[in-house]
Amino acid sequence: MNTPKLSVVILNHNTKDLLFDCLNSLKKVRGELVFEVIVSDNDSNDGSLEMIRNEFDWVKVITGPNISYSNGNNRARDIVKGEYVLFLNSDTVVYKDVLKKTVAYFENHDGVGALSCKLVLPNGKLDKDSRRRFPNPWNAFNRLFLNSGRNYWYLNIDENKTHEVDVIQGAFFLTKKKILDEVNWFDEKYEFDGEDIDLCFQIKKLGYKIVYYPEVSITHIKKATKNKVEGVNRKMQGIDSMEYFVRKNLWDNYPLAFNYFVLTGIYFLKFLRLLKSKLI
Repeated sequence: MNTPKLSVVILNHNTKDLLFDCLNSLKKVRGELVFEVIVSDNDSNDGSLEMIRNEFDWVKVITGPNISYSNGNNRARDIVKGEYVLFLNSDTVVYKDVLKKTVAYFENHDGVGALSCKLVLPNGKLDKDSRRRFPNPWNAFNRLFLNSGRNYWYLNIDENKTHEVDVIQGAFFLTKKKILDEVNWFDEKYEFDGEDIDLCFQIKKLGYKIVYYPEVSITHIKKATKNKVEGVNRKMQGIDSMEYFVRKNLWDNYPLAFNYFVLTGIYFLKFLRLLKSKLI
């Protein structure tokens, strides 16, 4: 077998049916370029592994447990053989030309560090998280407390226009293995949420561009994989990730008093979500 140009890494935890559709969509485009698929499985007990063996024997499998999203993806680090690495959710369906054209864009444009195509929800609308700005204090305040995400989600730019962004979503995250090695892959201190934001931040710190490329699209069945995560207060961990991102990446950019003001807002949001969870 030829050395793959691309390595596709997919996390799985009891998403057998979704994973089947995802792998089947990749199977249909295997002729576009040479790529390998690696499923990092988190101790699934729904027959996912048997399904892969029976239906997709060309897919490599890493068995769990995976401690987190970051850890599950990082476990593929020493296995991937491709020059390019695509982190892909199991709740996605990939179509003709997506892999070929996204890799080609990467190769034909200097300075690109990560790229995502257009992610479309089952209702036909854009998944707004396909393109985001970094959650600096102003953007975060507007989105969380003023319920205004116009700036955060680039709503002022046509969703069908290729343009540079701060953040792309981990559901379809294409980059180079060389770049991943430069930034040391995903930060495993993120337990849940924020990993893709942080990875984009580290890539941009090196001077690379993050690109939203809507010339091709995939279907993203939003939250279908996250809802399979059991025994986790996901919203609370999302707040913890927000605090960690601020302390790690933004702390030195603002006066100390302002940083503690931001943390106060984060703790207040955490309190509100905890209160809401108790009342429901």
